[in-house]
Amino acid sequence: MTIWVGTSWKMNKTLDEARDYARGLVAALSGQELGDVQPFVIPPATAIAAVAGILADDSRVLLGAQNAHWEDAGAWTGELSVPQLADAGARLVEIGHSERREHFGETDRTVRLKVAATLRHGLTPLLCVGEPGDVKDRGGSTPYILEQASRALEGLDDDQRARVLIAYEPIWAIGEHGRPATVAELAEPFAALGQEYGGGVAGLLYGGSVSLDNATDLLGIDHVDGLFVGRTAWELDGYLQLLRRATGS
Repeated sequence: MTIWVGTSWKMNKTLDEARDYARGLVAALSGQELGDVQPFVIPPATAIAAVAGILADDSRVLLGAQNAHWEDAGAWTGELSVPQLADAGARLVEIGHSERREHFGETDRTVRLKVAATLRHGLTPLLCVGEPGDVKDRGGSTPYILEQASRALEGLDDDQRARVLIAYEPIWAIGEHGRPATVAELAEPFAALGQEYGGGVAGLLYGGSVSLDNATDLLGIDHVDGLFVGRTAWELDGYLQLLRRATGS
C-alpha cells in the first residue's frame, strides 16, 4: 500500500524560498529509502516551474498545483489550465479545497469538471472533501462527505476513479484556528470512505491540524492511506520529520 505524505504551501513562499525548500528536500532524500511512502509538494503557481527544475533529479517527489481550470484554453482571465500546469511540471492537481469553495465560489459542478479535466490530461486529481462544524454537530459528517465525493466523481469509470486521491479535510479541523480531530472522531468517516472507495481510488488521505504529535496516530486509523499537511510541513524540517514518521525511521 502506498502511503502518501504531502503538503500544500498555499499562498506562501517566494521563488527563493521555494527553491531553497526544494533543494533541501532533494538533498535530504538523496540515498534515503522511502519504502512505500510517496512524498508530494504543492507550491503556489508562481513556483511550480522553478521547483520542477529542482525536483527533476528526484522523481520520487510528486509536484502538484493548488487549482486548475476545467477548460484547456480560452478567455479565462487569471486562470491556469491543466495543460499549462503540466507544462510547468505539475503531475498532481488539488481540487475542491474548502477555501476554494468558501471564498471563490467553487461548486460540486466545477469540482467535477476539474477532476475530469485533470484525468483527461493524465494528471492525478487530489479531491478535497470535508464538512463544516455545524454539520458535524448535527451528526451529519459521513453523509455530507460521501455526497461531496459522489458528486465530484460522477461519470467516471473504474479506471478513472482508480487514479483519484481523496483527502478528507473537515473544515472545523483545518487552518490556524482548527481543532485537531481525535482518532475516535475520524474512525466513522474513514470507515465509510473505505467501504465506498477503499481499493477503488489511488488513496484516502487525512488533512486537518496534522502535527508531529498526532501524525503517527492518524496514520494508524483504518483506511487512512496518508496525510495532507499544512503549516507543520511549511518548513522543510517539519516535512522531513513527517516523512520519517511515515517510513517508521
